[in-house]
Amino acid sequence: MKGIVFTEFLEMVESKFGYTLVDQLLLESNLPSGGVYTAIGTYDHHEMITLVDKLSQQTQIPVPALLRAYGQYLFVTFTKAYGSLLKQSDSAFSLLSSIQHYIHVEVRKIYPDAELPHFVVEQPEENHLRMYYQSERKLADFAHGLIDGCLAHFGEKATVTQTNLVDDGSQVLFDIVKE
Repeated sequence: MKGIVFTEFLEMVESKFGYTLVDQLLLESNLPSGGVYTAIGTYDHHEMITLVDKLSQQTQIPVPALLRAYGQYLFVTFTKAYGSLLKQSDSAFSLLSSIQHYIHVEVRKIYPDAELPHFVVEQPEENHLRMYYQSERKLADFAHGLIDGCLAHFGEKATVTQTNLVDDGSQVLFDIVKE
């Protein structure tokens, strides 16, 4: 997992809960990296899971809610850092439909070793999008937060239903219906 995901997570935790909690998470998590991240580095995704689990224990906020909140937060960061990629789209559905064949292609140009989830997108109706997510990292709640962030960015309202297609959470359907 790319380091920017870690550095931004720690920034979110600091902004919402304070530096003391960030320091506590890093000290108590026994991370192989020692909790030292650079934006361009690559780290084991299990470290993120450890950090989110530890944050959940400390805040009593469920892991899925933390991952969704972080996805929303990170989308805002992406709009600032990679705004040029978003300018190709004029709506949330346009951007979400382009993730696999445009956004991820561009991300791989910047980060050739990035391990990205795979998406298959269908649009059965103008106000309805289906996104099939597949990832061995099983971070669908994080993806859900990114979808929420995308909708908010474009000022659009939709109902997003997340359904596990297999028990382990590695394959998920996001059913998105605009209101």
